[in-house]
Amino acid sequence: MRRREFITLLGGAAAAWPLAVRAQQPAMPVIGFLYHQSADPFAHRLRAFRQGLKETGYVEGENIVIEYRWAEGQFGRLPALAEELVRRQVAVIVAPSTVATLAAKAATATIPIVFAAAEDPVRFGFVASLARPGGNLTGINFFSSELVAKRLELLRELVPRAARVAVLIDPSNVGRTEKEVEAAARALGLQIQTLNATNSREIDAAFAALVRERADALFVSPGGLFNGRRVQLATMAARHAVPMTSATREIAEAGGLMSYGPNIADAWRVVGVYAGRVLKGAKPRELPVEQVTKFELIINAQTARMLGLTISADVLSIADEVIE
Repeated sequence: MRRREFITLLGGAAAAWPLAVRAQQPAMPVIGFLYHQSADPFAHRLRAFRQGLKETGYVEGENIVIEYRWAEGQFGRLPALAEELVRRQVAVIVAPSTVATLAAKAATATIPIVFAAAEDPVRFGFVASLARPGGNLTGINFFSSELVAKRLELLRELVPRAARVAVLIDPSNVGRTEKEVEAAARALGLQIQTLNATNSREIDAAFAALVRERADALFVSPGGLFNGRRVQLATMAARHAVPMTSATREIAEAGGLMSYGPNIADAWRVVGVYAGRVLKGAKPRELPVEQVTKFELIINAQTARMLGLTISADVLSIADEVIE
């Protein structure tokens, strides 16, 4: 073989080596992410989810791919979006809400599903038990309905004059808490006015109704809709000088009077950790469902001053954070 031909052959082989090496490299695992709302209002929770993945050695774009499916508040889209992820053959589905988990569970009995649910995952059929899930689902359970009475008590302490409380509920939310609110209100001697809203326009209508009925305070039920519309809620509450309580700190940070509930961003971080553990080979049926045990009382002192409310030293002493 002539020298020139040998060099040409050698050069061609060398050029082919990187292609061969790349072909031998395994494809990055794909996580399917399914949620019933849109992305923008939950950017901080997504950061927490990615932090959980990072804690287990996974970084989006480096050694994992994440396929996002957002239902944009249209719950009816969830089944089709879940089926898309199944057809995509993702390695694990992350569903950080009860409605998203229901859709994912209906779509597959084999692909691992990691959930974050505000409701009892045993009652909803997600797992056989918290200690031994037994199927293809596991995740984290953060309470909401169980905290209703405590949240009403705290609202009563902050607004002693409150006798009539408007309760804002998303009727499409499977975890709505009407019964718990009614029972807690009766125990405290409070009258309640139930208001339904499933979109921005209906939230405005609900505020018009509570002003018309002269409600003394507003109790916002848990749910992605209201958290996503937190700026609208805070703006309307300030405009009408209505003390507002919620389950999530984000609404208090936006201008609500107070919130009491779990740190949901940290729950999403745990979901990221669990998803990473599943990617490393852990079986959902053997991963116990983690339960949130720490709850936060957040008080917006600036809003309290605007409303002319004085926060007692006793309440301040138990607050986890006071926003000035």
